[in-house]
Amino acid sequence: MKKILLSFSLMCATVIASAGSEFPLTPQQQKSLKEALPGVTLSDGQIEALRDVFYTHDQSVRVRIKAISKMIGVDQMPPGERLHRRICIWDIVGRNGPVFTAAQEQRALALEYGVNLEMIPYTNESVMVDEFKAGRCDAALMSGLRARLFNSYTGTVDAIGAVPDQKHMRVLLEVLADPRQAGKMVSGDYVIMGIFPAGGAYIFVNDKSISTLANAAGKKVAVLDYDPMQANMVAAIGATPIATDIVSAPNKFNNGIVDVLAAPLVAYEPLELHRGMGKNGGIVDYPLTQLTMQLIGHKESFPNEVSQIIREAVLESYDMIIERLKQEEKRVPDHWWIKIPPNEKREYEVMMEAARVSLRDQKYYDGEMLTLQRKIRCKLDVSRPECADPGE
Repeated sequence: MKKILLSFSLMCATVIASAGSEFPLTPQQQKSLKEALPGVTLSDGQIEALRDVFYTHDQSVRVRIKAISKMIGVDQMPPGERLHRRICIWDIVGRNGPVFTAAQEQRALALEYGVNLEMIPYTNESVMVDEFKAGRCDAALMSGLRARLFNSYTGTVDAIGAVPDQKHMRVLLEVLADPRQAGKMVSGDYVIMGIFPAGGAYIFVNDKSISTLANAAGKKVAVLDYDPMQANMVAAIGATPIATDIVSAPNKFNNGIVDVLAAPLVAYEPLELHRGMGKNGGIVDYPLTQLTMQLIGHKESFPNEVSQIIREAVLESYDMIIERLKQEEKRVPDHWWIKIPPNEKREYEVMMEAARVSLRDQKYYDGEMLTLQRKIRCKLDVSRPECADPGE
């Protein structure tokens, strides 16, 4: 999460619209303003200038943050008047995990801008989400699969087969970080503050013969207990869904309770997935989708103007995150890969497209996001059959 510069943007959340009836502050924001900037009053002109800086897309995030800092002078705040924000982080490894460690690196930057970020690690994503809903976290970093609970548009980014590779993911995230998409980032009381790439999700199996859909029939497949649609999809191909959570699923695979596990490559070493594959297993060389981690905030604490800067800063960190992912993925030995022929890959694509359309019709996936993803796939490969006969 380097360079996301959450720091200063958190402070700015308390001063947006502090004067003038066009952008009134809520009672909570008025309280935060008094705590953060005692005695500061902004004119209508300053507020309009702030909005212009927040949404200007022709300058880097750092340049814009410096401009805002100079405009309202929060960089001169004394230590005792720093704004406090609580950020809950899901890292399956916990306090010493890579996600939480990266998040902690932002704390020093935040202090420079007068913000005290309290980072709270969670190994159980369900517990963290409940804490976030209850208001005990100002923001929470969670999987894209969970993010669908808060915003169906961005929660559809992780749709099965919708994003073939990182090239497609980069284009998609560039579009979503554009100010013209800002309205889509707010849903109810929540706002999407950033979307991070988390690598491809692959199928880990304990038997190399389970490399086709037909051979998956009768096998036990791990599915997330909070997502009944996964169970329906697995049952549709004749396999047996075994409900579990993200924490328990790897253990069930390693102990032979399930035969098939979908997981990112970065999970291979820390979760010791080689144990589940044993002597006869492997990894199907075809990603089901590209996963994400999404930072979601309470709109009360993070107005969309502030979140726009954070979203763009997150995008600026894309290359660094991909490089880290590649380093972790290199730890997977080549002998595990199960190569599949092009005709079987096409079979997967047809199945996944049908699944997306069905789930869209059931209001599980957001139709606008699916259309955007199809347009990106066709932009990068116009020869795809779906480009001439779109179903999404």
